Amino acid sequence: MRASLTKRPVRVGLISLGCAKNLVDAEIMLGALLKDGIEITNDAAKADAVIVNTCSFIDSAQEESVDAILESAALRDAKKRKQALIVSGCLPQRFRGELPGLLPEVDAFMGLEQVTQVTDIVKQALARRAARLVEERGSRVKNRQHTASSRLAGWEKAKTRPPADNSKSAIRSPQSSAPLLDVTTRPHFIPDYATPRFRLTPRHFAYVKIAEGCNHPCSFCIIPRIRGSYRSRPQADIVAEAKALLAAGAKELNLISQDSTYYGLDLRPNHRRAISSPERFSAATESLSADATTICTLLRELNALAGDFWIRLLYTHPAHWTGELINAIASCPKVARYVDIPLQHIHDNMLQRMRRETSRQYILDLIRRIRAAIPGIALRTTFIVGFPGETEACFQELLDFIRETKFERLGVFTYSQEEGTVAGKMADQIPDKVKQQRRRLAMAEQHKVARQVSKSFVGRTLKVLVEGRANEEQLRQSSVFSWEHGLLRDKQALNSQLSTLNYLTARGEADAPDIDGRVYVRGRVPIGEFAHVKIVGHTDYDLIAEPV
Repeated sequence: MRASLTKRPVRVGLISLGCAKNLVDAEIMLGALLKDGIEITNDAAKADAVIVNTCSFIDSAQEESVDAILESAALRDAKKRKQALIVSGCLPQRFRGELPGLLPEVDAFMGLEQVTQVTDIVKQALARRAARLVEERGSRVKNRQHTASSRLAGWEKAKTRPPADNSKSAIRSPQSSAPLLDVTTRPHFIPDYATPRFRLTPRHFAYVKIAEGCNHPCSFCIIPRIRGSYRSRPQADIVAEAKALLAAGAKELNLISQDSTYYGLDLRPNHRRAISSPERFSAATESLSADATTICTLLRELNALAGDFWIRLLYTHPAHWTGELINAIASCPKVARYVDIPLQHIHDNMLQRMRRETSRQYILDLIRRIRAAIPGIALRTTFIVGFPGETEACFQELLDFIRETKFERLGVFTYSQEEGTVAGKMADQIPDKVKQQRRRLAMAEQHKVARQVSKSFVGRTLKVLVEGRANEEQLRQSSVFSWEHGLLRDKQALNSQLSTLNYLTARGEADAPDIDGRVYVRGRVPIGEFAHVKIVGHTDYDLIAEPV
């Protein structure tokens, strides 16, 4: 390592993209770096190495990841050429064979299995960067066009070539100046309580990863191929982490995995993966021993911990709900009255083509059972429009379902044709223009529902978790100004008024972090704590409140 770096610790900056599960991976990398004496910096210009933790779930996520990589490389080339650039996460895990040729600016690629080995990878990347600069001084180097679209176009060409030989458990690039490629073909890593971790969330809430990987055969999803088979953490290990988080001031534990309803089923003796359907899943759970680990036993043990806090269950699969789970949520007061249950569609033909293992009638019955057993429950779901073979009749049935069911929270995504998935090879692909139009129509229907849901809260008293002071951008996006002052068209007056509004942001039980709406509280309540507020107004998706 160069003399300039031996006088002080190496400094690393990190950019994390994608979902909460990816965020936990980033927190683990930062924890490992700090444990090994590496400094963390938020200023990329001061970093000796920058890590871009990427997402590769759909095309738009890949484009965002490539943009971030190229922007980091451009900043490095302009201001700090000795800086190493490292790419981690789902992108190198999915495209390990193509990335070194498509992104030559990068000094190291690391997979999901390598998150705790990040310090060694950083050091190797720095050595490779130094060797590369020596080589570049001895030869003329032409810069490639730094655009995500050009790289992704190259990606499409690379996909048509024969696949690289990935038979080895890990791929490492031997040349000293060539990019390091350290990616295990099929990851097995799962964090435990002893794994170092530096939290990136505020003190008052945290994400708790209860499992990794997925066994479900959804035809549109690449996640099982990226993150491997489902593997649960031991329940005692999760509870130990929860106790530590609560002792550190957490008021909300967000349980995350690819399918939280599957938790514990892989731990049973003679585990077989083929239990995706509701019938097989129910049979598997009914055959468990009395002391077996399931999501229900986990919820009940967490609920028994001392303190005032919420437990939020995210990423549940509709095919894996049981009567016991409904009863567990209903009987555990600390479990938030909130269910995240992506349905993806309601038409039987679409559900079959998506391999969701559910039917329209099954979904209707499940929603009825949940709402009947858990009064006040907020249901969040997501739908995919424009899936191959989705006819106008299929889409109209989905619109009717949105109108009739009145989900408290709902998101709509356009189908993304992904290489390596069953759906990616299906006939009857839908044009992008039609996909976008259908998404607009579906969100327009949900907009009407959302206003009704928000209006229904006015006059009620809610328990909320206070996040912090609202900034002008949040107030502008939520249209708090319109509620407070009327629809004033003068933009200059709008900006001057926003700066004087004194609001705090908070979330109710029906609002997951960074996903759902907010409660804007006008008045003084302690930040990072629970408070009781009265709802006095609403916007389309947000509530306006005052302290009780």
